[in-house]
Amino acid sequence: MRQLPTLVIKFGTASITQSNGEPDETIIADIARQVSALHSHYHIVIVSSGAVGAGKHFIKNYSGEIAERKAAAAIGNPLLLNIYSKYFSQYNIQIAQSLCERQHFGNREQFLQLKETYQELWANGIIPIANENDVVSNRELRFSDNDELATLIATGFGAETLMICTSVGGLLDQKKNIIRKIEAIDNQILGLVDNSKSALGSGGMASKLTFTKLATRMGIKVIIFGMKLQDGILKAMKGEAGSEFSAQTANLSARNKWLASGSLTVGTIQIDAGAVKALQKRSSLLAVGIKKVKGDFEAGEVVEIIDSHGIMVGVARTKVPSNELVENLKTQNFEVANANDIVLI
Repeated sequence: MRQLPTLVIKFGTASITQSNGEPDETIIADIARQVSALHSHYHIVIVSSGAVGAGKHFIKNYSGEIAERKAAAAIGNPLLLNIYSKYFSQYNIQIAQSLCERQHFGNREQFLQLKETYQELWANGIIPIANENDVVSNRELRFSDNDELATLIATGFGAETLMICTSVGGLLDQKKNIIRKIEAIDNQILGLVDNSKSALGSGGMASKLTFTKLATRMGIKVIIFGMKLQDGILKAMKGEAGSEFSAQTANLSARNKWLASGSLTVGTIQIDAGAVKALQKRSSLLAVGIKKVKGDFEAGEVVEIIDSHGIMVGVARTKVPSNELVENLKTQNFEVANANDIVLI
């Protein structure tokens, strides 16, 4: 297979649907046109919402209950994929459906199988179109939204660029102008976020910035763009539209990138300032530096590590179950996670 950089493009419900929630074929046709121009230069994954909107009109007295959403997604997924197929086929590009669940990223073996499948699709010039498998996803194990799914795919596959489509076309400053270039996501940038979100979608700009921050820390350039502008995708790729967030230096192995972004965390460990400094020096996590343990987990499962302010420091694969850890919080030299199984964020 020819080695090409990976490009992940995410379209939310509001980006590709009409006001009534049904897919907007004009937009999807334009996506196919622009993506076809990039097809020979990248291994592309499209992450697309819109299945529930495409199918909910077939559910009598639809009110948005979980069972109704699952049924709507079951109807809407093939309808949405048929529309994508219809317009991509005009450029002799075959598309494939990829319905993902959280466990596909939390289990290393399942993730590698997913990766092999995508590589086989790319080797044959096929573009996978990913969406959460709403029909069977467990409520506790579902993605927060497709911004998260797109980020997990981008980080897991070592993407060069992650593009996230939004109705406003980028991150807006206080005067409602798009900020073209952002070197780092700090408190000043986060302060620009309007916490309102589309009535059609599940995540607003706050969600996008949360996952943009993670992706850039994994060494991925992120572009937030819009489809209202003519050639919005192509211009954003050239730096002529949208907001570009610079990739940070990331010297992480593929395994550690997966551990930091794709693993399914099952608990939280809060540590004191001394333990934070020790981890930053690449030391192992010891029980004496732990202030609080939340969740029930077994040895080998992945937990979030937070500081005394509740800010995420990293993730770790634990050596001991939570009940044994709680019993040994005061024990000297009791290793909870080895330095090789800790990834700082």
